[in-house]
Amino acid sequence: MKKFWSFVQKEFFHIFRDYRTMIILFGIPVFQILIFGFVITNEIKNVGIAVLDHSKDHLSNDLRIKIFSSGYFHFEGFLENESQIEESFKTGKVKSVLIFGPAFSKTFNEHNYLPLQIIADASDPNTANLVVNYTQGIVGDYIREQIDPYEMPMQIETRVRMLYNEQLKGVYMFVPGAMTMILMLISAMMTSLSIAREKESGTMDMLVISPLRPWEIVFGKVAPYVLLSFINAVVIILMGVFVFGLPVHGSLVLLTAETLLFITMSLSLGILISTIAPNQIVAMLISMFGLMLPTMLLSGFIFPLENMPLVLQGISYILPPRYFVDIIKNILLKGAGIEFVWKETLVILAMMIVYISISIKKFAGSVNKVQP
Repeated sequence: MKKFWSFVQKEFFHIFRDYRTMIILFGIPVFQILIFGFVITNEIKNVGIAVLDHSKDHLSNDLRIKIFSSGYFHFEGFLENESQIEESFKTGKVKSVLIFGPAFSKTFNEHNYLPLQIIADASDPNTANLVVNYTQGIVGDYIREQIDPYEMPMQIETRVRMLYNEQLKGVYMFVPGAMTMILMLISAMMTSLSIAREKESGTMDMLVISPLRPWEIVFGKVAPYVLLSFINAVVIILMGVFVFGLPVHGSLVLLTAETLLFITMSLSLGILISTIAPNQIVAMLISMFGLMLPTMLLSGFIFPLENMPLVLQGISYILPPRYFVDIIKNILLKGAGIEFVWKETLVILAMMIVYISISIKKFAGSVNKVQP
């Protein structure tokens, strides 16, 4: 064990004296979590809307004020006629146009009907749907405020409560997903370069003839990155809590254990890649580009898996991030215990054992080839 810990200590020194490695380990994750938290969102804010008001009465003015005082929309000015609608969309600032019909107040008072048309720029379908839904919700609230409930023959009152994310903040979804992606990519990439670097620098022969056994070399390569990646995870969670207001409803002990398990699994996958790749470039290509897109697209982090074709849903079952995203959301947002995430935990544990076993076997095989 003394030889093993000396090897681990040597790996720590090797990491700390390489400033590029330290930037990748600690700089990139902080930058990525800020990008995902502040830039990538499924909410709308300050969306530009223009108004074409054929009535210009008090009711259309009140409704317009209510819409723009909501904070979701930004007033881009009045249009004079329909011919200006397309031109306003082409500027890129206007995403929707509200058209108030003539005799707006009279029509509403006599028929309980609002002659209001919403025209949205559907070149971005998701934004267009959000703008229309938000606008319709505000208009619906306005109608209920204006109509006496006793004058309506029948009412259906729907009370909606959003559990775990009442304000529907997109950051509650993106921070756990970004944490999964960062730990997966950074951990796999850094360890995938470790043995590949030994091959390129010619120090692999020194490792082979050292008194360390293959499993000790593999675990010695993984051990430093377990601690450093865990520090990354703690930083990400603290940023999520104190910068983005992400709640932590579950057990911190369970969260720590699950995070360490996922980190170890990611590191073991990186070691496996490094035993296969002939050099650092190939190892980086496999770890970065081979894992980034599947992690982002097929983990349920951004897009619901249920909406994907069955073939892609099947592929997602062999991707570790799919399970960790579910675990981290259940613990952070729902306060779930191990009884709700034990299946996903066992899958990640099994993947870790498989990756480590294959890595040790392949590394032992390469040792036997080198030794006389």
